[in-house]
Amino acid sequence: MRMNLRPITEVARDLEIDEANLIPYGRDKAKVELAELDKPQRGKLVLVSAMTPTKAGEGKTTTSIGLTMGLNQIGEKAVVCLREPSLGPVFGIKGGGTGGGAAQIEPAAEINLHFTGDLHAITSANNLLAALVDNDLHFGAKSGLDSRRVTWRRVLDMNDRALRQINIGLGGRNGGLPRESAFDITAASEVMAILGLATSEENLRERLGRIVVGRTAKNEPITADDLGAAAAMSVLLKDALKPNIAQTREGTPAIVHGGPFANIAHGCSSILGTKLGLSHADIVVTEAGFGFDLGGEKFFDIKCREAGIWPNAVTLVATVRALKLHGDGDLEAGIANLEHHLDSVASFGVPIVVGINLFPDDTADEIEMIKKRCAAKGVKAVASAAFAEGGAGATELAEAVRDALSDDVEPKYLYDLDMSYKKKLTRVAKAIYGAASVNIEPAARKVLRRLEKDGINLPICVAKTPLSISDNPKLIGRPSGFAITVREARLSAGAGFVVCLLGDVMTMPGLPREPSAKNVRVENGRIYGLMQND
Repeated sequence: MRMNLRPITEVARDLEIDEANLIPYGRDKAKVELAELDKPQRGKLVLVSAMTPTKAGEGKTTTSIGLTMGLNQIGEKAVVCLREPSLGPVFGIKGGGTGGGAAQIEPAAEINLHFTGDLHAITSANNLLAALVDNDLHFGAKSGLDSRRVTWRRVLDMNDRALRQINIGLGGRNGGLPRESAFDITAASEVMAILGLATSEENLRERLGRIVVGRTAKNEPITADDLGAAAAMSVLLKDALKPNIAQTREGTPAIVHGGPFANIAHGCSSILGTKLGLSHADIVVTEAGFGFDLGGEKFFDIKCREAGIWPNAVTLVATVRALKLHGDGDLEAGIANLEHHLDSVASFGVPIVVGINLFPDDTADEIEMIKKRCAAKGVKAVASAAFAEGGAGATELAEAVRDALSDDVEPKYLYDLDMSYKKKLTRVAKAIYGAASVNIEPAARKVLRRLEKDGINLPICVAKTPLSISDNPKLIGRPSGFAITVREARLSAGAGFVVCLLGDVMTMPGLPREPSAKNVRVENGRIYGLMQND
């Protein structure tokens, strides 16, 4: 049976959103016109990140939603700003991305599937550019694009390892120019990153035009503007740019917009969504993907730098199961991983609260041990039962976070943009990963040197495994003395960062041996199996 959700017009009124600026998509979800962002920002910002997770994740989204509901229960006007789920993980290993148990955003099934069509629009815009690239090549490459130097890929919002490396243009004379190519998942598309970092329609169009699709024989960049693509791409993204509003299971507002992955992109919900929250609520809770070494660092060094915002507190999510994993079965030994992330957060000068996401088999002694170890580092740790109890199970965490909020915070980026890329990578590797050194392979070094020669000084977006603070997923806990290896560097000129790929991280994931898709079904109009434990 469908949950009895509040009409979205009522939810929007809680945020004082003008109904004339609301575009309903049915009864319980809507888009918000960008005119609502003209209101002054007044809210305080809370970033939710985590220790290094297990493959199943540690409940950052569940904690973010529960914390927001808890804040509302203790009298605060709070909103949660989250990423949109990708169909890849939904049908892959993790299942739905809308929280869990009593701490979910609704309508969960619709949000996890097609929602308001944003990911489809991003896929279409990306692939329109890809089609224009191959059309240019087919008609003689008037742009000067060298078919051997094309870097733009097609995307699909699905995990499909068979598309990681493909040959295209094999249909004879009228089938295009044969060449090697590849697919990425939509969440890894630069168009997704651009949507997440754009600040207006004009800024979106300008960023799309800067996308580099390849190079000439003389190694000069060819952009989307050179192919006359950006305006049409903007048209496809016109509605996708507008933030989406939904609600939690307790009817509190939720802004769900943008969905870049954190292991292969910057891993944060949109700037526009966050700013919408900051101009309509007193406390905004937002999340960055995977552990703090991935989404958290990029939140500060990429999103905050672009948006001109800075969090007033950080909530770091930990679980007993993840701590035991990183201690090879020993909870106390595994706390070293959590302590590493606490040190990383501290380097940005923001107050920290640890949120212990409870599971049914956690013991009181285990929770007390975590609290004591955190207290020894001057950090308060609070257990959250939001999964089982909703907002009522997160009120203690909400009070701790409210008490930790500080007005005395200033931007403190990890590196300056005018540093060399080697120095930026070294700074992140040592301060956030605990690495001893950085190795940059020749192909990546060539790209980075060319960017420096051209005066392109951008933030770095490191793509690596989420299962370790290092670039080796087998190095659990708090490893030290290791070197990270940058094997590839890609310019994302439209997004405004340089992607540095470490290890064997994939931009097109594959499905696991037993995909979650096998559990999904529809009965009497209701969808089952999208969420874990469903």
